[in-house]
Amino acid sequence: MSDAFITPNLFGELDRLQRQMFSLFGGFPTSLRSTRVGLFPQINVGSTEDSIEVVAFAPGLDVGKLDVSIDKGLLTIAGDRTAQSDRLPDGARQYAQERFSGAFRRAVELPQQADPDKVEARYIDGCLLISIGKRETSKPRSITVQ
Repeated sequence: MSDAFITPNLFGELDRLQRQMFSLFGGFPTSLRSTRVGLFPQINVGSTEDSIEVVAFAPGLDVGKLDVSIDKGLLTIAGDRTAQSDRLPDGARQYAQERFSGAFRRAVELPQQADPDKVEARYIDGCLLISIGKRETSKPRSITVQ
C-alpha cells in the first residue's frame, strides 16, 4: 500500500494552483514581448481572413521618429516620444506626470502565416495601424476530388 495521498478533487487543486500562478506572474500573453505592465505603446492584435491587424495606441508621436520592422517573424515598433512639459504655463510647477516620454520599443511575435512582404503601416488619430497580409499558402482552399 502506498503512503501517497491523492485528493479526490485533484483538478480543483490544479485549478487553484493555476490561478495563484496567474496572479503571481500577471498573466502576460506570450506573444507580446513585454517586461512590465504599462509599456508604451499599448497594442491590440487581431486577425481577419486576409491579414493580421496590429493597432498601437501612440498619441503624440512624430511619424518621422517611428521605426516599424519585421525580422524572423517578429514585428518591432520603436520610436521616441518627446516630453510635453513645455505645455504648462510659465511659472507652473509640475507635481505629477502620467504621460510617458522617451525612447520605446515593443515587439510582437507574428503567426507563421504572416507575409513580411505584404505590410502596410499608417498613423491616424494617434494610432499606428499595421496590416500584415497572410501568405496565400496558409489560406483555406477547396480541393476538387476526381
